[in-house]
Amino acid sequence: MKTIKDPVHGHVRVQHELLPLLDAPPVQRLRYIRQLGFSHLVYPGANHSRYEHSLGTMHLAGSMAAHLDLSGDERLLVRAAGLLHDVGHSPFSHATESLMQEYCGRGHQDISHIVGQERVGEALDCAGIEPGELCEIVNGDHPLAGIIHGDLDVDRMDYLMRDAHYTGVPYGTVDPDRLIHSTAYNQESGLHLRESGINSAESLLIARTLMRPAVYFHHVSRIAEAMAIFALKCHIEESGTTDAATLFAMDDDAFFSTLLASSSAIARDMAERLKTRRLYKRALYVGNDRVNPASYAQEVTSGKGRLIAAEIADHAGVREESVLVDIPAFPSDMRMGVQVENHHDLTSLDELSPLMRTLNETRKLQWRLGVYTLPDQRKMVEDAASEVLSIKKPTKQYRLIY
Repeated sequence: MKTIKDPVHGHVRVQHELLPLLDAPPVQRLRYIRQLGFSHLVYPGANHSRYEHSLGTMHLAGSMAAHLDLSGDERLLVRAAGLLHDVGHSPFSHATESLMQEYCGRGHQDISHIVGQERVGEALDCAGIEPGELCEIVNGDHPLAGIIHGDLDVDRMDYLMRDAHYTGVPYGTVDPDRLIHSTAYNQESGLHLRESGINSAESLLIARTLMRPAVYFHHVSRIAEAMAIFALKCHIEESGTTDAATLFAMDDDAFFSTLLASSSAIARDMAERLKTRRLYKRALYVGNDRVNPASYAQEVTSGKGRLIAAEIADHAGVREESVLVDIPAFPSDMRMGVQVENHHDLTSLDELSPLMRTLNETRKLQWRLGVYTLPDQRKMVEDAASEVLSIKKPTKQYRLIY
C-alpha cells in the first residue's frame, strides 16, 4: 500500500496490486498533461495535471465500490479503471481532442491501444485484471461503468472539485461523500440514487453549469485553444499526416516544442504567441440571441470553420491566418438517466428535480460563437464577420446571462 498526499482528498491510498500500473509510462505521462488545457493563461494556478485527477478519480471510485459492497476483484477493477480512464488524452487535454478524432479516429476514452502496451498489459495481468473489461468500464459499456462514466460519476466529482481548487473559482461545490453514500446498485436497475441524495446531485449539476462560462468555456481559453488547433492543423498539413499519432501521444512540452520547430511558419508563429501570451482578441462574441446556432451545426461537425474564416478575412481585407472562427457545439439538454428510489419505486431524477429546466436554459444562454483576430484588426474583422454571418444587432438584455 502506497499513500499519496492529495490537496483535494487528503490521503489517497494505492493498493500494492496497482503500484506497477501507477508507474507505467502512459500513467506517468499524465503528470505532464495539463488538466485544463490553456486555462492557466486565465488562472495562473490552473497548472494541475491529469495525473492528479486520475489519482483522485481512482480514490473516489474505490470509495464508491466499497460503499456498494462490491467484491474484491470488482473493487480492484473499478479502481484501475479510475486510474486509467484518462490515459488516452492528447496534449493539453480536450484542447486538441477534436483533431485526434479527425486524424486518428479515436477519442480519449478509447484506451484499447494503451492497455495492450507491454508495461500496462503486464501490470494488469499481474493484478488479475482483464484489459477488455477495464476498457468497457472506461467506454461506458459495462454494468459498473456508471461509477466512472455516467451521469453522477466520480470522474465529474473529482474534476469539479479539483478545477475549482486550482483556479480559485468557487463554483465547483460538490459533496462526494454524500453522493457516494446515497448511491445504490443492483443487477436489474444498475446504479441508482436514494432520495436522500437528490440535493447533492442537484449541487453537482449546478456546479457543472456555473463552471462552464467561468472556466471551461472562458473566452481566453477558447481563443488559446483555437490558436493551438489552427497551429496543429497547419503543422500536420505541412509535414504530412504520417506522424499524427506520434503527435497526439506526446506530453504538453514535447508537443509545444514540436510546434515551435515546425516547418510551417504559421504554426511556429501561433505557438510563439501562445508561449508569450500574445493572444488573438475577440472581434465578435455573440450568443443565440444574435445568431442561430442551428445554422452552424454542420460546421461544428465538418470542420468548415476555416472556410468561414477565409470569407471573413477576404471581406475584411486581412490575411486569412489572422482570423479564427470558434463555433462550439450547442449544448444539448442535460438529461439525467439516474433513477431515484422514490417511495420504493424508481423514478427519473429529471422528473423529481425542478432545477433541470432552469439549468438547461442557462446552458443555452451561455453558448457563444467567437471570431478572433489580431488586436489592431478587431473593428475590420467585426464588421466583416457581422456581414458574413448575418449577425443581428444587439438588443437590450434585462437578464443576467453570466
